[in-house]
Amino acid sequence: MADPDAHQQRMFTQYVLPEIEVLLRVAMSLTAQRADAEDLVQDTLLRAYRAVGRFDGRHPRAWLLTIMRHAEASRRRQRRPRLLDDPDTELERLSPARGATPEELVVDTAFDEAVDAAFTALPLRDQQVVRLVHVDGLSYAEAAQVLDVPKGTVMSRLHRARKRIRNQLLAAGRTGREPERGEA
Repeated sequence: MADPDAHQQRMFTQYVLPEIEVLLRVAMSLTAQRADAEDLVQDTLLRAYRAVGRFDGRHPRAWLLTIMRHAEASRRRQRRPRLLDDPDTELERLSPARGATPEELVVDTAFDEAVDAAFTALPLRDQQVVRLVHVDGLSYAEAAQVLDVPKGTVMSRLHRARKRIRNQLLAAGRTGREPERGEA
């Protein structure tokens, strides 16, 4: 009888290792922090290694993205709010960029804050769709696979998210045009 550990390692090498780059891209879109994304990929790889013996070999990317989605949901449930953030990090973020004029800093900071506010005002499910499609560059079908929803749901969430962001930016006066009737 063949060594079960060797079989498990062969399957992991064949089905999982080629997908690591995709897993990292998707994890970045789900977490938005490199360290969190790397942790999520590591958690996904550990879960995949444990389960690879039960994997049928069909659609490895879908299988891995499902594991990742479940791992992220589990991690999100376990997270606690951070009570103490490093104040030095905030000071570094606010320090002026080299060569930027004070006017450029004010304009850029104000616009960035308006976009951040509009984005964070979105429901989490809409934020995820925006990250997957616009930041990570996944197709609607790939985003649907990651989120385990139909492609049409991704499209409607993305449409709704774009409209909400646009309306919030218009209401804040952060675009070059006036809101159309019924937009604000």
